[in-house]
Amino acid sequence: MDFKYTPEEEAFREEVKNWLAENMKELPEWWGCRDIARPEMDSKEYLDFFIWWHRKLNAAGFLGITWPKEYGGRGGTIMEQVVFYEELAKHRAPSPFNVHGMGWIAPAMLAFGTEEQKKHFIPRILNCDDIWCTLYSEPESGSDMAAVQTRAVEDGDDFVVNGQKVWTSGGHYSDWSVLLARTDPDASKHRGLSYLFMSMRTPGITLRPLVQITGHADFNETFLDDVRIPKHQILGEKNNGWRVATAALEFERSGAGAAIQRENTIKDLIEMARNTERDGQLLSENPLIRQKLAQLFVEVNVGKYTDLRGLTRLLRQGRPGPEGVISQLMGVETGQRLQLLAMELLGPYSQLIRGSKYAFEHGRWQESFLQSRGSSIATGTPEIKRNIIGMRVLGLPRSY
Repeated sequence: MDFKYTPEEEAFREEVKNWLAENMKELPEWWGCRDIARPEMDSKEYLDFFIWWHRKLNAAGFLGITWPKEYGGRGGTIMEQVVFYEELAKHRAPSPFNVHGMGWIAPAMLAFGTEEQKKHFIPRILNCDDIWCTLYSEPESGSDMAAVQTRAVEDGDDFVVNGQKVWTSGGHYSDWSVLLARTDPDASKHRGLSYLFMSMRTPGITLRPLVQITGHADFNETFLDDVRIPKHQILGEKNNGWRVATAALEFERSGAGAAIQRENTIKDLIEMARNTERDGQLLSENPLIRQKLAQLFVEVNVGKYTDLRGLTRLLRQGRPGPEGVISQLMGVETGQRLQLLAMELLGPYSQLIRGSKYAFEHGRWQESFLQSRGSSIATGTPEIKRNIIGMRVLGLPRSY
């Protein structure tokens, strides 16, 4: 594999680097400063900051890089998008905010939506005018996304929806949502589902926040009681929603820049070890700590090159391959081990969270450690991902 970038890609890299160098001067003092506590993650100040930054990135032409110009995208290449996320991670700049909309809803809309849907929604997603969330998971279903019980029954020009969803990330500040609902109850589990979308201000929607172990309420339970959704608010064909949903998840699993973010984390841990003394010895001189850091450094780089394999497939075939699932599984599990080592390096200080005047870096490591525990179910449990790898990569029979 040739790791060299073309002159055009290097020129684009310089454009991104120059823009970040200039515009990151406008970031608030707390961004990137470990001596100043950030605002609470679920605060209005934090939300407004990320929407502001997202719109700056969009105005500069750095969002929707591969999307067609007629819908507000840049009309660029996959490699330009990779370069952008590489530089974003290297500069430790804030990420784009409208994660669900940008990550998989807009790509799914570009693939399955009508021309009217694309022209209306894609520019608004790009500029964070519409923030999106997803209504997939349901209580009692675990990671079996196809076990949908929420019903959508036709009534005139509408679907009338009743049911309950859970783990609705960002639902409390979202404007729109995509909804996986059962439109043919007599069909098999993976059939008879439709991929609908609706305004989160539609009558009949009730949100109840779910407080996580971090103390934040990023997730919600969502109750749908006689919610009316116009029939034209559907992506793809009726009863073919599973195809749309699984295609959208492939886009989610194939994100760029995550490997460099893990590289940043291992660099931070090495720096912490070099500056932390215990029992009269720097942790960086402790043989066991050195072995653990070296092992994680290797794992981070294995993940990086697995990502590059996936990128190669994407460039050759035009769509993500199963390497995305491998990368996502490796990334989550390596990320958890990185966070666990951070707690070990902090020793007794690992027990001090945000709010304590003695908390190391205002408790940011404790928060990221706690967040990492839930990451393993965000796009399916490790067991589901291993089944996907077994069947689609290794060609093994289905596990029952």
